[in-house]
Amino acid sequence: MGIIVSSLRLANPYFPDQEEINVEALVDTGATHLCIPEHIALQLKLTTLKEREVVTADGTHRLVKYAGPIRVSTLGRDCFVGALLMGDQVLLGAIPMEDMDLVISPREQRITVNPAAPNVPMAFAK
Repeated sequence: MGIIVSSLRLANPYFPDQEEINVEALVDTGATHLCIPEHIALQLKLTTLKEREVVTADGTHRLVKYAGPIRVSTLGRDCFVGALLMGDQVLLGAIPMEDMDLVISPREQRITVNPAAPNVPMAFAK
């Protein structure tokens, strides 16, 4: 499977009148969280909540800022999450994908809504 990129809209729910930011995000189900560059956190006027330790692909451990909340929207679905402030591009990880009930279509090389729940995101609460 190749690199999958998807369009997202990011917003700060504490400032509903503030314009949303449209971004292209790298989709990575091997990553846990939403990751955003620091300049996007500044644009959204996010509050840094804590620091979290992350392990990057090369095995390096480091502390990064964790900020939020962020409303993430795509394909008619949205969720509210925190984000790790790191890197130079937006990375959509497993937590927001699960929350919006999105899946990867390997054939089409894109994310799509879960075909088992095409109208409303589904979640298991058992």
